[in-house]
Amino acid sequence: MVSTKMNKLRALPFAMFLALAAFAVNGLMADVASAKEVFAEQAFAEQAFAKEVLAEEGAEGEGEGEPAIEWSQDVFYKDWEGNPLKGPVSGAPAPDLGPNDYNNYDFAPSRILLWIANQQHLYFGSFVLAVPIFCMLIEFIGIRTRESDPVLSEKYDRLAQDLMKVSLTAYSWTAILGGVLLFTFITLFPGFFKYMAGIFRPVMHVYALMFLAESGVLYVYYYGWEKMKHDPFLKWIHCSLSVLLNLIGTVLMYLANSWATFMQAPGGIDEQGRFLGNIWHVIHSTLWNPVGVHRILGNIVFGGGIVGAYAAYHYLTAKTPEEKAHYDWVCYIAMFIAIFGLIPLPFAGYWLMKEVYAFRQQMGITLMGGIMAWLFIIQAVMIGLLFFGANSYLHNSMARVRGSHRYMKYCKYMVLVLIVCFTAWMTPHTIVMTPAELKEMGGAQHPVVGHFGVMSAKNTAVNLMITTTIFCFLLYQRANKKITVKWATIGNCWLGAIFVGAACNIVYLGVYGYFLPANQRVGLSVPQVTTTLTTLFAGTAINISMFKDSESYGDIEWGTQSRVATYAIFLLAISFTWLMGLMGYIRSAVRLFWHVTEVLRDNSPDAYTLTIGEAGKILTFNALFVWVQFVIVFWVGSLTGKKKVESAAPQGVPVPAQQQQ
Repeated sequence: MVSTKMNKLRALPFAMFLALAAFAVNGLMADVASAKEVFAEQAFAEQAFAKEVLAEEGAEGEGEGEPAIEWSQDVFYKDWEGNPLKGPVSGAPAPDLGPNDYNNYDFAPSRILLWIANQQHLYFGSFVLAVPIFCMLIEFIGIRTRESDPVLSEKYDRLAQDLMKVSLTAYSWTAILGGVLLFTFITLFPGFFKYMAGIFRPVMHVYALMFLAESGVLYVYYYGWEKMKHDPFLKWIHCSLSVLLNLIGTVLMYLANSWATFMQAPGGIDEQGRFLGNIWHVIHSTLWNPVGVHRILGNIVFGGGIVGAYAAYHYLTAKTPEEKAHYDWVCYIAMFIAIFGLIPLPFAGYWLMKEVYAFRQQMGITLMGGIMAWLFIIQAVMIGLLFFGANSYLHNSMARVRGSHRYMKYCKYMVLVLIVCFTAWMTPHTIVMTPAELKEMGGAQHPVVGHFGVMSAKNTAVNLMITTTIFCFLLYQRANKKITVKWATIGNCWLGAIFVGAACNIVYLGVYGYFLPANQRVGLSVPQVTTTLTTLFAGTAINISMFKDSESYGDIEWGTQSRVATYAIFLLAISFTWLMGLMGYIRSAVRLFWHVTEVLRDNSPDAYTLTIGEAGKILTFNALFVWVQFVIVFWVGSLTGKKKVESAAPQGVPVPAQQQQ
């Protein structure tokens, strides 16, 4: 028992030592772990701090390398709340152009040279854009009539191919004139061109690529004509190529329009002219769509006039009855397309002027009531001549249609309406007079005639002229047809009610406009235009519906077109050429002393508005010059169509020299 206690006492110190040792070891291990944890935390904190410092330094470094983004307000575009839209400044401000930014020749002002180069390019551009539209329509009609009338289908197809051949020569000519225009810009207006190129750089590259695409499709379309002509499936593929060709051409035209509309009504830039990073805003300015529609319709009328004049010339110089009949028929097709574009053209002009007023009211006043007002009077005269020419062609051409005697008695009344409306249409609001004449009359506005110079009278006049032309066109359509449908009487009554009702409504709205303030009077043009369009669509639909199972009074006597109708085609073609140049000049001249309205000032020595006489001389020169070029192009195009004259066979057989000895 005692020994056991003694052993326990001996083991106690050892246990205490082991416990102390274990505690010491545990404490030592805990201190080491704690030290490691503290070290790790400290290291992590140092690394995180270092990263933050590097990030801040990096951010500071980046800020020093690139300038801070500056935002500015658009001069045109607004957000949903009506506040100016903001965009990042992405371009240089418009330069303050000085004498070193302009070059000139001694023989002519730079502005005139640029005007001529631009107008000539526009003339040919319009023609080569219009002809593919004709070819597409004519080829489509030819395909649709292949089974019912193969002979007529072949005529349509040959006509479309002949027009395309002429267009091919004009296409190269247009490209050359485009190069002349580009060099004129670069050499005479380098400062202005540099600013425009800085903004429209991507658009110009896309334009070049689209031009390349159009060239490729054009050559495949023309040179693949014969190979794809006989197979029905390939023929539809070929016709589809014409659709693609017109789509590309329309895109090209709209891209080129964006440069002109930007100059007149800019968008996508701030007040200093700095690009705000959105190229669509620059392209899609407020005048882009109305100018595009107006130009498409104008191209159709212009192209129809040129082709009609080409056919009219060959009709007058034709040697055989077959040749005369062919070109008489081509005249009819060309004039049909031209009138189709002429009827809605004034409405597109209304839309354009409405947008001009919406952009800057002062610009609209300058056009309609300021220094450009007399140019609009001249424009009214030219438009009146166009409608006179179109109606004259229809009246005189009806004489070759058997059965047309039923409607010829109405022609004199239509001419009377046209004369009255034309007189009101061209009446000025104010008259240029001497101070003595002003004093005697009591003001610039005549007490009686002046009432016909306001928009109420002019809108009424032009809508009645268009309605009369539509009525004449419907009579021409049914001239050789004997209507046999049971509802013929009802249909004729409907047609009469539509036209009489339309005329009454147009006159009523015109008179009612005199009792309204000017700002409300403008709104009456909308129902007047709607009334006129109703006569066009409803009248044409009813008229065509009545042709079902109709009998013919006889074939049209092609080749017997009167000379008056033929000269009317020349009148229409030349009038529209001159009018097209006039409208282009008005749109450009309304910017007055600005390259880009209210952004880039024109500081050249030529920054002045021409007098009406000076402008008229340049317009006439442009019209004559382009017609000379068209004659050359048509002559070049006709060279490939001439048959080779086979040389006469020698009468004697060649004798070898050895036998002659």
